[in-house]
Amino acid sequence: MLITAILVRVKLGSPVIFTQDRVGLNNKVFKLYKFRSMTNEVDEYGELLPKDERMTKLGKLIRSTSLDELPELWNILKGDMSFIGPRPLLVEYLPRYNEEQIKRHNVRPGLTSYTAVNGRATLSWQERFKLDVWYVNNMTFMLDFKILIKTFITVFKRENIDGTRGKFMGNDVENDN
Repeated sequence: MLITAILVRVKLGSPVIFTQDRVGLNNKVFKLYKFRSMTNEVDEYGELLPKDERMTKLGKLIRSTSLDELPELWNILKGDMSFIGPRPLLVEYLPRYNEEQIKRHNVRPGLTSYTAVNGRATLSWQERFKLDVWYVNNMTFMLDFKILIKTFITVFKRENIDGTRGKFMGNDVENDN
């Protein structure tokens, strides 16, 4: 983590850690911590450039290796997250969940998830929600153990990692799984 933090500081500047409001257990909002992977470059009007123009080689590397997720260990220590659970999504999407999808907030969000090891960025948002709810309804210690092992394999192989943008309920969002 220290090496990643130093590289981010040298190549991208400050802040090293990116924070964003996310929804957790029982719809509680918390600050999610990640290593920064993009510059803060702006256009002539002071507006941030599109994400694909601000993404750096270092950013692509730390995302493809999931190193950007390591600061979420602080979220786990604080009790906002657990190691395994549905990935926390942006607050702005909470009102759009249907009755079934909102069940994903009956457990703490996770650093990794059932969805992440079963397709990750290759899945549609509807498929992701379906897998998240399945996990909530079927979670066991053994299932979590299998997800943890499969996560190491997935990260090591760099499977299904997509740093591009996806669609969530008709809106552009950054892929976060």
